[in-house]
Amino acid sequence: MLPKRILILGLGQTGISVLHYCLAHHITPIVMDTRDCPPGAEQLPAHVERHFGALSLAPLLAAELIVASPGVPLATPELQQALEAGVEIIGDIELVVRALATRHVPIIAITGSNGKSTVTTLVAEMAAQAGIKVGMGGNIGTPALELLADQPQLVVLELSSFQLETTPSLATLGATVLNISEDHLDRYRDLAHYRDTKLTIYQDTQLGVFNREDTQTQPPKKVASVSFGLDETHYGRTEQDGQLWLSRAGQPLFPVSELKILGSHNQLNALAAMALSDQAGISWPAQEAVLRRFSGLKHRCQFVAEKKGVRWVNDSKATNVGATLAAIDGLAESAKQGRLWLIVGGQGKGQDFSPLMAVLKSKVAAMVCFGQDQAQLLALAANTHAVTNLAQAVTWCAEQATAGDTVLFAPACASLDMYGNYQLRGEHFITLVEAL
Repeated sequence: MLPKRILILGLGQTGISVLHYCLAHHITPIVMDTRDCPPGAEQLPAHVERHFGALSLAPLLAAELIVASPGVPLATPELQQALEAGVEIIGDIELVVRALATRHVPIIAITGSNGKSTVTTLVAEMAAQAGIKVGMGGNIGTPALELLADQPQLVVLELSSFQLETTPSLATLGATVLNISEDHLDRYRDLAHYRDTKLTIYQDTQLGVFNREDTQTQPPKKVASVSFGLDETHYGRTEQDGQLWLSRAGQPLFPVSELKILGSHNQLNALAAMALSDQAGISWPAQEAVLRRFSGLKHRCQFVAEKKGVRWVNDSKATNVGATLAAIDGLAESAKQGRLWLIVGGQGKGQDFSPLMAVLKSKVAAMVCFGQDQAQLLALAANTHAVTNLAQAVTWCAEQATAGDTVLFAPACASLDMYGNYQLRGEHFITLVEAL
């Protein structure tokens, strides 16, 4: 049962989905947003009370339930006052979880610093291939509340650390933390705080699926678990007749060479999806069919074009150092014949860029830097080059690279200093490359 006095904090797609959910339950919520003209404001019915601009404390304190956007930190002073006054604060995912629990619909939940969308999509497509009516949402695609209308038999949720903060009732059939690397340190005290938030995904799961290559992803000992990695244990890789295979308990199942998604990081993503799909009862033939056809998501190590013998790869979704390192390692396997040129830059979100130093020495011909945190990136090594914007970066790389080389756009930063989102940044890169 929903309480009568609900306040939605933060509009946009998610906020509007919460509004529709409340109205469908005959509750008229109050809407609040720190922006003067938030996206979705034009969709509000005339009778809905709204507060735009600075947060108003009185409506927050008067609410029985606040449904907060993931973009609003719980540390916001006004929210802290509401919590102290006994107001419950949740996110839209918590509403979904509660609704699915009453219907006994199982949930597969996926988090991690990188690879979430790829694994979420793989599991959802594997379920659909097996004939299961599946809903996919959360931090990807459709607002999660909109999935409820389709009466799914299984729900696959991609969850950010922000969403996990406000989903206390999460109970899952299977859950994974794919990896942990520095991210969102503009919101968390330190890496440990960020990691601990991610690990809450295991709080009530029937099976924790973790990355044995990254010990930070391991669930508490009380949680039943399996792991994935690049050796033979559990879900891993095995060699047969000189060829690497994705394997389960050492049994070769799928040749790595037939994966359309490149790199060892994507092999790990495939293995995580296999483990979660097994837990969901999805048959191996359904899993295999998806692994055979899945060519990856846009802006994630996406091959754009080959120009004058130079391969151009768009990984605009690489918004942190860990993602950039994964892309470099993955492409290094298939780019041994030539040099690798790296384009980076944007908002660093307080992260430490120093892990890039080793690959700049060993795997990267030069790193081209632009954007808000350009100075920090330029200071990492001698083989860096400053440009003003992405267009200049593409032009410079086109002048330097020769046939057999690869140019990788994996910014290691958020896009908001120069672009509306990583998708727009990636589309701009594609346009620039296609014009060469």
